[in-house]
Amino acid sequence: MRVAIGADHGGFFMKIQLAALLAEAGYQVIDFGNKEFDPDDDYPDFAIGVARAVADRQVDRGVLICGSGVGVSVAANKINRVRAALIHDGYSARQGVEDDDINVLCLGGKTTGVAVAWDCVRTFLAARFSGVERHRRRLAKVEQLQKALTPLDLKADLNLRRLG
Repeated sequence: MRVAIGADHGGFFMKIQLAALLAEAGYQVIDFGNKEFDPDDDYPDFAIGVARAVADRQVDRGVLICGSGVGVSVAANKINRVRAALIHDGYSARQGVEDDDINVLCLGGKTTGVAVAWDCVRTFLAARFSGVERHRRRLAKVEQLQKALTPLDLKADLNLRRLG
């Protein structure tokens, strides 16, 4: 299995450790950076690279890490065909794949210990989408949302919120 990994300064040291564990476990790891610690780097630069690799099927799954995991999750989810989720436990890692078909796991380098993160990564990579009809139906609705929202829809929505 080919696994893309990326992190900003907030997840840099965890990324190094997880990449080594992944390689040791036999995964082909593609590192999207950062390749050196830079306290001024920006999480979108790494999240988008990993997300595009997943969306384009250059890799099977992705792992992203920033300080909290929130920023990389937000950025990765901007790419079509990416379903990224911030995960803190093995149950969510498994359920996220089985029910929601997530393909990018996001972690907080400052909020999650490496042992828990490694458990989440292993569980995420071992899990498979169930394909159960109710889960396919729900994912289809999510995909419709993404297709339906255009810049005009977003502008109209913002205007309605201001009025409401």
